Amino acid sequence: MSHPDDALIPDTALAPDTALAPDTRGRGLAAVIYVLYLGSIMAVITAPIGVLIAHLRRGRVSPLVDSHLLFQIRTFWLGALGGAIALVVWNLLGWIGAPAWTSWTLGYGFFTACLIWTIARCGVGIQRLMSARPVDDPRSLLFGGAAVRLDD
Repeated sequence: MSHPDDALIPDTALAPDTALAPDTRGRGLAAVIYVLYLGSIMAVITAPIGVLIAHLRRGRVSPLVDSHLLFQIRTFWLGALGGAIALVVWNLLGWIGAPAWTSWTLGYGFFTACLIWTIARCGVGIQRLMSARPVDDPRSLLFGGAAVRLDD
């Protein structure tokens, strides 16, 4: 039975969760891309698949998710650029006749830094995505403007 005063209450007041929920169209897709990036640690081919999907879906999802797609695209291309630079330096070390340990140190050091950087960016992105929050600065070179602390 309806009360006469119910007509004075707007529909949004009856269902506040739906009225305040952010637009998250494409959130599952962004989550899959983060998983593909993390999977590239074991199978390199998954990252190019992820960046291809991100490029194709950019602008067709909610603005919140679009910030994640831009963050993911930049994660891939910054990593590829860093890898290309490291490869050139590695070859230059061999060309100038540097001791073998310098090339090995560069290779392992770069690989370890890339691994940490990729996992951290994906971790920050996933945490923000699951909290329905955009990446604050998707053009960032580090972690999208997020403060990363070990005590979190």
